[in-house]
Amino acid sequence: MVKKLSEKIIQTGAPIVVGLDPMMKYIPEHIQKAAFAEHGETLKGAAEAIWQFNKEIVDHVYDLIPAVKPQIAMYEQFGVEGLIAYQKTVDYCQEKGLVVIGDIKRGDIGSTSEAYAIGHLGKVQVGSKKLEAFHEDIVTVNPYLGSDGVDPFVKVCKEENKGIFILVKTSNPSSGEFQDRLIDGKPLYEWVGEKVNEWGSDCMDGEYSNVGAVVGATYPEMGKVLRKLMSKAYILVPGYGAQGGKGKDLVHFFNEDGLGAIVNSSRGIIAAYAQEQYAKFGAEHFGEASRQAVLDMKEDIGSALQNR
Repeated sequence: MVKKLSEKIIQTGAPIVVGLDPMMKYIPEHIQKAAFAEHGETLKGAAEAIWQFNKEIVDHVYDLIPAVKPQIAMYEQFGVEGLIAYQKTVDYCQEKGLVVIGDIKRGDIGSTSEAYAIGHLGKVQVGSKKLEAFHEDIVTVNPYLGSDGVDPFVKVCKEENKGIFILVKTSNPSSGEFQDRLIDGKPLYEWVGEKVNEWGSDCMDGEYSNVGAVVGATYPEMGKVLRKLMSKAYILVPGYGAQGGKGKDLVHFFNEDGLGAIVNSSRGIIAAYAQEQYAKFGAEHFGEASRQAVLDMKEDIGSALQNR
């Protein structure tokens, strides 16, 4: 799967993933009104608003980017109806040729971890048939229960040519409370990075492994260290834009071939219409604002990589 991701990055010239995290406060009033007129102010109405919002954004950006990253919590908060919107989003994005990274951050042990892996990346046995459930292309995984939690995902990746991004150094301010702790002279995130190499060593897909890492754009110096440590792992880089990351902060996340990393922006793109620099588009044309935000992000990252 990572080979497909690399090919799409080369094709688009945009190492960018759009985070589809549709909080209701980001959804323009006219979208909400239409959904509530049809379904009332209900969970189904909220889910319909989410779906219509996502669809319009995808319609405006799918030709510019290689991948999207729906964050499942933003859908789960609306219960079953929200998960239906999540699944419709996954299906639609794949129909548009996009790689779908399910931001699920699952991590458990034994049969529970196996069930998560099968439900999101593999096939579940139903009578005499094996059926796909959510069928994302790649998912995020929390490694802090150790190999017992990660191995079932790696197994499914091998069977189905799917991928995972393992949390190594996250972009949030308090990540250092645990991730920066020194263990035998090295920070915990380096130990996790070494395990990413180990887990991914027999899960290669071309030049890179289907086992990648999440490293926040807000920690560029740590990213520089981890890039060298995990030379065969793709790095998913959150924290661009709204969390403060800029193109110049990202150069060390990429290998010399210009590949090896993909940068996420969520509200910086999906809620671009609410930003002063894109206010000219207005809420009615939020999709066009999102498209311009992607183009600006592409230029920012491309310029930084060219001048590194």
